[in-house]
Amino acid sequence: MNGGLLLVVLGLGGLSVASAQTVSEASLQPRAASSAPCVPGGDASWLTPAEKSCYATTPDYAETISYLARVQSAAPGQVKIEQFGKTGEGRDLDVVIVSRDGVFDPAAIHAAKRPIVLVQNSIHAGEMDGKDACLALLRDMVISKTKANLLERAVFVFIPIYNADGHERRSAYNRINQDGPAEMGWRGNGTNLNLNRDYLKLDTPEARAFNTMFHRWLPDFFVDDHVTDGADYQYDVTFTIDDGPNVPRATAKWVDEVATPTLEKYVDAHGHLASPTYINFVNDNDPAEGLGFNDDPPRFSTGYVILEGRPGMLVELHMLKDYKTRVTGNYEILAGLMELMNRDAEKVIALNAAADKEAEELGAHPLGNVMYPLALGWSGETTPFLFRGYKYTRELSAISGAMRVEYSHEPWNVSLPFQTGFKVKAETKVPAAYIVPAQWTKVIDVLAAHQVEMERTTAAWTGEVETYQCGGMTWQGPPFEGRHPTFNGEAMHDPGKFGSCVLVKEKMSFPAGSAVVRLNQRLSKVALEWLEPAAPDSALQWGFFDSIFEQKEYGEAYVLESLAREMMAKDPKLKAEFEKKVASDPAFAGNSYARLEFFYERTPWYAANRVGQYPVGRLLSLDGVPVAR
Repeated sequence: MNGGLLLVVLGLGGLSVASAQTVSEASLQPRAASSAPCVPGGDASWLTPAEKSCYATTPDYAETISYLARVQSAAPGQVKIEQFGKTGEGRDLDVVIVSRDGVFDPAAIHAAKRPIVLVQNSIHAGEMDGKDACLALLRDMVISKTKANLLERAVFVFIPIYNADGHERRSAYNRINQDGPAEMGWRGNGTNLNLNRDYLKLDTPEARAFNTMFHRWLPDFFVDDHVTDGADYQYDVTFTIDDGPNVPRATAKWVDEVATPTLEKYVDAHGHLASPTYINFVNDNDPAEGLGFNDDPPRFSTGYVILEGRPGMLVELHMLKDYKTRVTGNYEILAGLMELMNRDAEKVIALNAAADKEAEELGAHPLGNVMYPLALGWSGETTPFLFRGYKYTRELSAISGAMRVEYSHEPWNVSLPFQTGFKVKAETKVPAAYIVPAQWTKVIDVLAAHQVEMERTTAAWTGEVETYQCGGMTWQGPPFEGRHPTFNGEAMHDPGKFGSCVLVKEKMSFPAGSAVVRLNQRLSKVALEWLEPAAPDSALQWGFFDSIFEQKEYGEAYVLESLAREMMAKDPKLKAEFEKKVASDPAFAGNSYARLEFFYERTPWYAANRVGQYPVGRLLSLDGVPVAR
């Protein structure tokens, strides 16, 4: 199949946002529903709202909740709707529990060794396909009972609409790339924040409510349903289950050898075409260059559940497929997962227990001799991947001035290189604990919201700790998720580009009430990712420690003029260094402030500013630290 590559690549160039299907439309009107009459099949009394319209529309919030309430009333012994929070605009956030025998208590379900599957829908509320798939699957589990077997052992828990405020900002114009339904929701929440960037920093009420609910249920498998942007290809269902270095090796082995191939086979056997990887081109301007590495830091849902020690699956339906194809594809992968979880229940529960034990032991080793990877990048390794795309042409666009890709619907099945493996860009030795000064309340508050176990110091304490001296940081100019982080928005975190923090030993003082976070707990990885500065979604990277980079005291020129002369008279090497810099650096030579600051930075007065000193301490031992649980 490699031999077909040169026949279809007719030029050089780039991947346009719109496919041939989109750009061929003559007007700016939204896509019209088919003129063919709608004749839905099945029991009319239990058709979902989307089915009733032959998938031309999706129900709004009220209609969705109304349908769920009907099902709950009809099957009270198997379905329960629970509120787990409220959105910023005051809408209820609901979770639906589906259990064959009316056991709705998570503690009882875990005690009975029954696996819990948690599915999240409409986090990007224009991508609500999973919501309508879950309504149909719920109906088939407990009303028509054609899928009742999926509840044999597993318990199905789903969030119908996570971003409820964005869901109600409905418009035909919210997603230009997507083929239906007639109206859809908005990507951001009520304050225009992307909830799928908020899983670690917890800036939104929705994320905090989710976190509490997640820990109440502590599912054995998590799913986040989405719809793609990007290229055109044959697949209508793409998915990926994380198997990176922060996933326990036994879990990753099950993901690679069992879960992924099983789900791909199931979806394909039920009338759809699945890709066991998210389609992400190395070069959007040339699909033939192959598929890129899929990074999943903990700002994303599936990246966050890695820290919780649970397998998580990202489902991406294909935006250019019609709504019925997308919803039914989502239905099939969820049905396939439930079948798998019933079959492999004991295996998955055991893997999760082992993951919890591994996390609890991270900080139990002396002298911090366990290494923990922090930031991931691309490896140089590639694996051949049979890509099922469409043939395309490329030409220079007179509109954009860039190369334009135009797809046909003629199959293009070709082996492409797929970037696999992981390259650890930063890692740290795991300490026994962290100590966070009491005054950094917002940092501590996030840990508390994550339910990370903490103790508080009962008295002021001074001692030698490991910490970091940070410098060279740059901040993103335009806001990203309401902040100005030190990483470049959606770009890959790169410690070499966005500054660095060097591990040092310092004698530091901590007031009474400082938070001590031991790393012998299940959520040790959450603490590591939040408190290690180099971690891609750490508190420092998101700007929670920005003030440590602010110099608060300065030397006046009339003082520094005299002091500089004294310093040069006492230290000829310093004088030579200064003169060399003046001679070699025109910008420095022309900046009177920088010239005086050169000397100030070499005085004890500047050192007292402690600019860039990370305030969190790393404890290799808690001996002598006054703590009370």
